Amino acid sequence: MDYRRVGRSGLVVSELSFGAATFGGAGEFFQAWGETGVDEARTMVDLCLEAGITLFDTADVYSDGASEEVLGAALRGRRDDVLISTKAGLPMGAGPGDWGTSRSRLITGVEAALTRLQTDRIDLFQLHAYDSYTPIDEVLETLDVLVRQGKIRYTGVSNFSGWQLASSLARADAAHRTRYVAHQVYYSLVGRDYEWELMPLGVAEGVGALIWSPLGWGRLTGKIRRGAPLPERSRLHTTAAAGPPVDDELLYSVVDELAAIAAETGKTVPQVALNWLLRRPTVSSVIIGARTPEQLRDNLGAVNWKLDAQQIARLDAVSTKDAPYPYFPYFRQEGIAKLNPPLLTP
Repeated sequence: MDYRRVGRSGLVVSELSFGAATFGGAGEFFQAWGETGVDEARTMVDLCLEAGITLFDTADVYSDGASEEVLGAALRGRRDDVLISTKAGLPMGAGPGDWGTSRSRLITGVEAALTRLQTDRIDLFQLHAYDSYTPIDEVLETLDVLVRQGKIRYTGVSNFSGWQLASSLARADAAHRTRYVAHQVYYSLVGRDYEWELMPLGVAEGVGALIWSPLGWGRLTGKIRRGAPLPERSRLHTTAAAGPPVDDELLYSVVDELAAIAAETGKTVPQVALNWLLRRPTVSSVIIGARTPEQLRDNLGAVNWKLDAQQIARLDAVSTKDAPYPYFPYFRQEGIAKLNPPLLTP
């Protein structure tokens, strides 16, 4: 396992991290992801620690807090050996104060997360989504206070647009407040939109990417193939409508290429898909999840080897989609590309 700094911060994390959204299993949506209890969670944590994973990610909204509770219990006695990241901001109830990132919501959300996680600090606290109702300065000031109190160590965001993140960073710098070091984003071989705006912003501003759903919302397991029915046990039966949409032809073409490279390398389709992500610019850690120890072991096999340049180029080519404005090829052909060269190295 290799270790990387998160952006330009001093926070160092394992290149693979573990996502605990499968812990708890409260509610139909998260039941489809997994129903891992404390005993099974301890087994998962053991496997992660043996492999060198240091970062464990969760959120208050996962199973209505049960994910944090199970993770906290599974980490009991080894808290100082790991880093915990969690998120807040999405609705946790029907009340007017049960959502968003207002001062009150953040303070109560952090205190509740600390209790559920059975810890005195959160190593990385992230806003789960942008809150357009709360002034950016209020959010930043509140997070700054929580950092100075020692309740959180680093701050980040998730699912922000380019302008939302850029505005927040600019306001933090202007007020000399704690700035975001991480952006937890969706990025996969069947979802490369992160590259157009957010990746260049991450390079320019020193914000590291933590990748969620690196297997395209469960589509890049190798079990979904052209002409074959959806596997009976796939969580896509329940959750597909909630996740990022994927064009079927793109999916089948990418999986075909992944399968070919898997055969060449002696690896599995998920391992190849995850290894490709680990070579991308700004990526600090790829968050893997699993319902079973077998799935986790397979995902852990994505490290300690590298795709060669030709294999990476093949995956780049098969997964590339037409760029949106103002990035589409006309401008690249007319010379703007000379001013904005592509990002080639992590």
